[in-house]
Amino acid sequence: MNESGTRLSRISARTAIWYLRVVCCLDLLGGVSLSFRDQIRHHNQGDFYTPYLLTAGFSSAVFALFLAVMMNRRKRAAWIANGVLAGLTVLGMLLALAAEPSVRSHWFNWVSTGLTALFTTALLTGRQHFQVRGDRANPRLATGVLLGGGALTLLLGTLLVSVTGGAPEASIADRVHYVFVRALTMGFEPAGVADVDVPRWVDVGINVMSVGVLLVVLYALFRAPKGTEYLSREDEQRLRALLERHGARDSLGYFALRRDKSVIFSPSGKAAVTYRVLGGVSLASGDPIGDVEAWPGAIEAWLRDARDHAWVPAVTGASEEGGTVYARHGLDALELGDEAIVEVADFSLEGRAMRVVRQAHKRVQRAGYSVRIRRHEDIADEEMETLVRRADQWRDGATERGFSMALGRLGDPDDGCCVMLECRDGEGELRALLSFVPWGERGLSLDLMRRDRQSENGLMEFMIIELLGQARDLGVERVSLNFAVFRAVFERGSRLGAGPFLRAWRSVLVFFSRWWQIESLYRANAKYHPQWEPRYVLFERSRDLPRIALANACAEGFLPAPRLPALFGARRRATTAKPSTREQERELERAA
Repeated sequence: MNESGTRLSRISARTAIWYLRVVCCLDLLGGVSLSFRDQIRHHNQGDFYTPYLLTAGFSSAVFALFLAVMMNRRKRAAWIANGVLAGLTVLGMLLALAAEPSVRSHWFNWVSTGLTALFTTALLTGRQHFQVRGDRANPRLATGVLLGGGALTLLLGTLLVSVTGGAPEASIADRVHYVFVRALTMGFEPAGVADVDVPRWVDVGINVMSVGVLLVVLYALFRAPKGTEYLSREDEQRLRALLERHGARDSLGYFALRRDKSVIFSPSGKAAVTYRVLGGVSLASGDPIGDVEAWPGAIEAWLRDARDHAWVPAVTGASEEGGTVYARHGLDALELGDEAIVEVADFSLEGRAMRVVRQAHKRVQRAGYSVRIRRHEDIADEEMETLVRRADQWRDGATERGFSMALGRLGDPDDGCCVMLECRDGEGELRALLSFVPWGERGLSLDLMRRDRQSENGLMEFMIIELLGQARDLGVERVSLNFAVFRAVFERGSRLGAGPFLRAWRSVLVFFSRWWQIESLYRANAKYHPQWEPRYVLFERSRDLPRIALANACAEGFLPAPRLPALFGARRRATTAKPSTREQERELERAA
């Protein structure tokens, strides 16, 4: 298609979307304005016709809005639905105009037919812009929701009609017929059921239930496809090969090996972006893996995949270098926080600034605690089972949190290069665990931190100091600790002369720190006087930020991911995620 044809197609697609938006606003106006609603309903009766979807009501407004949103996401199913409905509407209007002189005599009918025909023409002309296909299971899921929700609406509606005494002489069939017609029309009085006279709130309740079922059906029909594959064994091997050559570039690189992520490689295979799809958001984490020269190819492939599936592209935890490359591909950046990195050669316990940490270390040491540092591959299977079990017991809550900066699989045989710190008291009892993943050949990045709540205060500081003291023996030159969200707000907001907005923002974060430990993580890291490396969240459009924040919270484990039941065998295909040897042994023990 030539340039003029492409431009016409793009304008036509936007025209169709804006038509639906305008109709939605007019329907909302009809829902709140009695006079306007009466005029519209008058033009929907007898010999009058209104343009496509203009019926003046909240239910039709919601329907038009939903179709506008789906069309704006370039959904093929929404284009087909609008095309069929609008085409049938135009056909009915044309037949009425040809057959009935009374219909032809009203100028408004010609305007309605022209507007609906213009909308249909815009749909056909702009069809190439609506190519995003939904999940293959969507029709089956929508059918199941329609049948189940419809049956439940009929049952509850009939029960309401019966218990309110509005149909004393009507049969059960008449009551079901009343509820069915009321739910189907969402407002018009059912004809032919003279024995049913229920309170107004019953009719409203039936309408609300029917609209709710309609919305869930539409969501099930038009929902974005999920990521179809988790990390496969072959993908994991390719990523490990990239990390061996380029893993020192990003402290979060090893976390790309999480098996609940998907991966997309650059055309050359020298770089990759790992991501997870949640709520229609394709959420990548950290920087791309591999050769920085091949990063653009991987980013372009990831963005193209997101566009093909109508996913919102977003990145969480990108470094300044990675964020710069992402920004060249049209993403905007927002500082998320800072990562605490301690250079072993520069760290010292001397000086007044380190007095608190030094005193905590000496106090725990005098209490008889000691730390043992080993690679995971040097720990026997039975001993690792014990460590994993104790870590699970000390976990705060049932949910394993972490996505961009947590591996989520302690003790897996494939992670033998990770480092384990075991802290025991004077009697040899295990009291705390720290696990670090490799950061290239000369670095470590904190993965897991667990301790017995009854143990001595300052235990984590003691373990980190011991690690930094023995780091040279392990060949480690730098250690990445926890990530501090909005660190700059805490640091600058408490200074003299901080502005009112900054102080207010700090107060909000302090309030939420009661549940999410935002401030405490910053304080725990700041005592080591680390180098602060900023991390960014990247996004395409500002209006998507609430949706991205929700997806990020679900990925990190702070909120449960919303799900619809997998009906009729619809399920996600996991191509790897084979359980580890130890997990298989546990299952065999349970079965025995």
